[in-house]
Amino acid sequence: MSTESTQSKACCSLPAIVSKGYEPKGKYITVDGMKTYATGPSTAKRAILIIYDIFGFFPQTLQGADILAHSDNEHPYQVFIPDFFDGEPADISWYPPDNEEKGKLLGDFFSTKAAPPKTLPRVQKVVEELSGKGIQSWGILGFCWGGKIVNLSSLESTPFKAAVAAHPAMVAADDAPGITIPYAMLPSGDESKEDVEKWEKGLKVPHLVEWFPDQIHGFMAARSNLEDPKVKSQYERGYQTTLDFFHKYV
Repeated sequence: MSTESTQSKACCSLPAIVSKGYEPKGKYITVDGMKTYATGPSTAKRAILIIYDIFGFFPQTLQGADILAHSDNEHPYQVFIPDFFDGEPADISWYPPDNEEKGKLLGDFFSTKAAPPKTLPRVQKVVEELSGKGIQSWGILGFCWGGKIVNLSSLESTPFKAAVAAHPAMVAADDAPGITIPYAMLPSGDESKEDVEKWEKGLKVPHLVEWFPDQIHGFMAARSNLEDPKVKSQYERGYQTTLDFFHKYV
């Protein structure tokens, strides 16, 4: 249920969602040595950093970045997705981890390439490098594993003005009290209601918890089946909710 009743509505019109064969509008640049997807007008003063899920660059995620960059007529954004896994993301066939082998592969990935202490310093470096492009205000959005990185990037001295975590992984109540910026969480039906509620109780900032109970973990990113009309409509609602939140706070 929403806890943010006065949420601003973005003056935006989302483009038609492309179900299959999406052609990204942006380009790839190098930031802090990483291949980085960049989209949106270079003159925009606001920016959004996207922390992808463990499966890396997927058409559904790139389409989402383009939606955020171009849909809000009042607030255009420069949007960036760095390749924190340096070209070696997890294989999407590992998920769901429904056997011992998949579970081990995922566990090893989370403890090595996806270990938060490895990624968090790079988030800071990316923002510092890109802020030279005239950007004055930053938001951060993360999917699944990226949701955990977003939470840990929203603590004291964060460079971000607002944060959104979609179908976040590793939701922990202990992470909530230290958050210092407005925060939206968009859980799917696969997230633990108990874990999310405990996390929400610890927040001390303006926030929104918007559930998508009929969607799977990953529905706004790599695991989204946009050929399914229901998934497509909820994918659109997720990005509309994200835009509205950033419109108010970034």
